[in-house]
Amino acid sequence: MELTSITLQMLVAALAVGALVATVWLWPRLSGPSWRSVAGRIGVLIGDQLLMLAALGLALNSYFAFYSSWSDLLGTDTSTAPIVPATAEGASLVQITGSTPVLVPHPGAGHSGGRLEQVVISGPRTGLSAPAYVYLPPQYFQKKFTTARFPVIVALTGYPGDAKNLVTRMNLPERAATLISSHQMRPTIMVLMRPTVAPPRDTECVDVPGGPQAETFLSEDLRHAIAATFRVGTDAQSWGVLGGSTGGYCALKLTMRHPTVFSAAVSLSGYYHALVDVTTGDLFGGNTRLRDEHDLMWRLAHLPAPPVSVLVTSSKQGESNYKATKAFVAAVKPPMQASSLILPSGGHNFATWNRELPQALPWLAQQLHDPGQA
Repeated sequence: MELTSITLQMLVAALAVGALVATVWLWPRLSGPSWRSVAGRIGVLIGDQLLMLAALGLALNSYFAFYSSWSDLLGTDTSTAPIVPATAEGASLVQITGSTPVLVPHPGAGHSGGRLEQVVISGPRTGLSAPAYVYLPPQYFQKKFTTARFPVIVALTGYPGDAKNLVTRMNLPERAATLISSHQMRPTIMVLMRPTVAPPRDTECVDVPGGPQAETFLSEDLRHAIAATFRVGTDAQSWGVLGGSTGGYCALKLTMRHPTVFSAAVSLSGYYHALVDVTTGDLFGGNTRLRDEHDLMWRLAHLPAPPVSVLVTSSKQGESNYKATKAFVAAVKPPMQASSLILPSGGHNFATWNRELPQALPWLAQQLHDPGQA
């Protein structure tokens, strides 16, 4: 059974409840002083705890979508999609594997809000590939916009994350369709993906010396592939990045380090320097300068400010990045512009980000300009 299947969750939950009932029933028989009785009591208690933890872990993983499969959980999922030589238009850099309509909810029924394409994006420069979703607004298919190009928002999950979270937990395609329908957001293409492009390693969107070139994939390969496949603007003013947690750090960093690629970013509960732990390994090969360049506070203090706009979010209670977020905003200097969205309370989770998105997504869309006709 799949790791995220409802059947597996219900089965393990039923086993946990059954084990608890069996423990209550068997306990009098295990109450003797013999070593067998003591071992039996220890065994049933450990079994109960393991089953309860398994049931809770499966439920939490299903809700937050930390791991999408057994191989993802065990760290054995190292598969990637093959790099396919580009055609003259370069369209094969994005392989479409599925397509579903997006509906804008209305009383009684919904109407077309565009399409959501499930894709695999290949990077010719880095040799990396990543699964993703591409949201195409309804105007993309209308005759009036046949030659129009559209701005792009790249949305990134946290680590380990799953691009599906951005569809099912944050409802980004439906949110965008609703905002476009109500004229609160111009027609915009969205690329939904996780920043983990070399699973199971957390690369923190860094070009690792001798390792995965994650930053180059996200800043160069991604834009090249999307621009070769869809009608999008190609200047920085047409591209923005939004992300949560690790994705928030990546959104800020990609925009600050590549202002000729991205002009605006939203960081939902993001942090401000690359984390280094057992999931990342050595990201910088002992190079202190390289580590500093990926520290956003160091960049603000020692390098010229890039001409970009960013929005950072946190909460006074429940988020560990509150003080760091205030310090980051205070350190920003022109021509860079920074805004903040601080909630009174809210944890590091989808519920908090869904409270921030109704303001954050339109804000990001407003920073991007309409590329106009092709």
